[in-house]
Amino acid sequence: MKEYLRQLLGQADNDLARGCLLREYLQARILELFQARGVFLRWAFLGGTALRFLYAIPRFSDDLDFSLITPGEDAGLRTVLAGVKRALEMEGYRIEVKVSDRKTVASAFVRFPGLLHELGLSPHASQALSIKVEVDTRPPSGAGIETSVVRRHVTLHLCHHDKASLLAGKLHAVLSRPWAKGRDLYDLVWYLADRTWPAPNLELLNAALGQTGWKGPILTGVNWRLEVWRRIEALDWAKARADVRPFLERERDLDLVTADTLGSLLS
Repeated sequence: MKEYLRQLLGQADNDLARGCLLREYLQARILELFQARGVFLRWAFLGGTALRFLYAIPRFSDDLDFSLITPGEDAGLRTVLAGVKRALEMEGYRIEVKVSDRKTVASAFVRFPGLLHELGLSPHASQALSIKVEVDTRPPSGAGIETSVVRRHVTLHLCHHDKASLLAGKLHAVLSRPWAKGRDLYDLVWYLADRTWPAPNLELLNAALGQTGWKGPILTGVNWRLEVWRRIEALDWAKARADVRPFLERERDLDLVTADTLGSLLS
């Protein structure tokens, strides 16, 4: 597996791209090991990395985000990651796992100390690459669930939120996050530019907003675009573009992250 990884990184033309490819490959391997442990019978994949793996959005992503299909169950994150750790260590990786599973959103960091140095991407032997894993154990109600077989470095059979629910999740992030995250705005442009993408799952969106203390109106097919525009029109767009720049496959896509672009798509 490490030999394939070296070949993969040799295809990139700079260290930033190589670092993104490395992270994505490790995400794929973690997903593959999750799959082998039956995770996708209980967890649904969502978020930016799900967009990358399922629909090839042209930006890289940091984290692996999931929600329980049956709320309130034990996510089993600690046990699952112990198995992932053993499997990757057998392939010659150094790996550290730190789990925090006492809150509603169980989380963990999977760290690969020394790997960046080993692959020539860092001069520091102690530097670690980290991948965060989060599982919402009490997700909002109303999500649509699908399964898809995809290939990105490995072949995966993923259980995930459907298109309308993925868009609802992104709208919830835009409306509820207390700061402007450029990756959210880029993703929103990507969603809305596809006129075949279904409308957001409003049941899920309103349930999620209710969980996070939304003070605005109930969102409907008539008003959700206006409420999103009200949230984003006064953002610091230069800061937002700086946030998303390192994750883009194509530098030119940075020009899409503007108030004018999103305003036209929301109108």
